[in-house]
Amino acid sequence: MKKINTICIIDDDPIFRFGTKKMMETVQFSLKFLVYKNGKDAFDNLLPQLQMNSNVPDVILLDLNMPLMDGWQLLDELVKIPTAKNIPIYIVSSSVDSRDIKKAKSYKMVSKYIVKPFSVSKIQQLMEELENQGQSLKE
Repeated sequence: MKKINTICIIDDDPIFRFGTKKMMETVQFSLKFLVYKNGKDAFDNLLPQLQMNSNVPDVILLDLNMPLMDGWQLLDELVKIPTAKNIPIYIVSSSVDSRDIKKAKSYKMVSKYIVKPFSVSKIQQLMEELENQGQSLKE
């Protein structure tokens, strides 16, 4: 299985951030992690990278319900940045509300809606999907 060079995890739950990163390290999903606890921190740190198209993450895992700037607000900002449109974003949320799922599908940059909890099998499935899409995978 190939690795993603850089994955960005944006979630306010420290247990989710820690657990997901550890599971991804276990299955050798990624070489590098960018981890943010809310949309504002993510946007503030990613914006210069996106504008310069430098050190841009290959994949973003995005929670919806967060303080300061939630996932919806972050998505609304990312669609305004041309380079961000090419980064697959996976919504990872505990919400099973059909309205959230439908709204997520309305964003072209959202690749999939994944319901928490995250597991090794879901990570492996994600790896296979990205590999099948030819998503910037590294040997």
